[in-house]
Amino acid sequence: MTRVALFQMTSGINPLANAEAIANAIAQAKAGGAAMLFTPEMCGLIDKDRARGRANIRKEGEDIVLARARAAAAEHGIWVALGSLAIDRTGEEGADERFANRTYVIDDKGKIVARYDKMHMFDVDLESGERWRESSAYAPGKGAMVVETPVGRLGLAICYDLRFPALFDVLGRAGCDVIAIPAAFTVPTGAAHWHLMQRARAVEASAWVISAAQVGTHEDGRSTYGHSLVVDPWGEVVLDMGGETAGLAFAEIDPSRTAAVRAQLPSLANRRQVEALTAR
Repeated sequence: MTRVALFQMTSGINPLANAEAIANAIAQAKAGGAAMLFTPEMCGLIDKDRARGRANIRKEGEDIVLARARAAAAEHGIWVALGSLAIDRTGEEGADERFANRTYVIDDKGKIVARYDKMHMFDVDLESGERWRESSAYAPGKGAMVVETPVGRLGLAICYDLRFPALFDVLGRAGCDVIAIPAAFTVPTGAAHWHLMQRARAVEASAWVISAAQVGTHEDGRSTYGHSLVVDPWGEVVLDMGGETAGLAFAEIDPSRTAAVRAQLPSLANRRQVEALTAR
């Protein structure tokens, strides 16, 4: 058994305040016996005022949230999956003027051991009147990422990636034991699809899913769905943090459960390449 912690947040417009909240959660997670802490998407900054938000977005080496999380991970000796940060890509190979929505995995010495840029951009018009064009500010990532961690082989995804099974097919084929899906889901889409898709992705990949989420009403006026989840490889929800408040919670990841599910239902081993045929 490996104990993990999830930090459900209501991130605001001040990166320094968010950094301190994350550092405190790292300390609490270690004190609670966790080997690894998972935080939500955009844990360092949520601000739909583009001009104000842009003033707080930094390059990787200058980001105060990343620096504070790395220092706290090293101080307390715990791994951290920093759900995602808005990162200025200036100077990075092939970068345009858009930012990255980037996950960081940090080891217990404070070293960055993996990065993943969100691949699928949330460009939607909802019946509620909400309109989002993530691709106008953020550049999509170019591929999947897996990394060895205390919870096993960890696959990385972010929020809207959840709706694209091909990514999870790749992560399943890569032998991931756990997949992290940090999120800042809207309330309408969360109520409709969050639990359904989280459970489906776990079953498809025969892997644990750990999804730390944003929750509640944020300083910038938006609302997020919450319900940070841990789902086992059979699709059973073993932790649901609800949709009301921020906080820290713990769950146990059992590798024997993964092995049992894969032995009972070897869908990864049985999977075949499929091509669409046209009837003539």
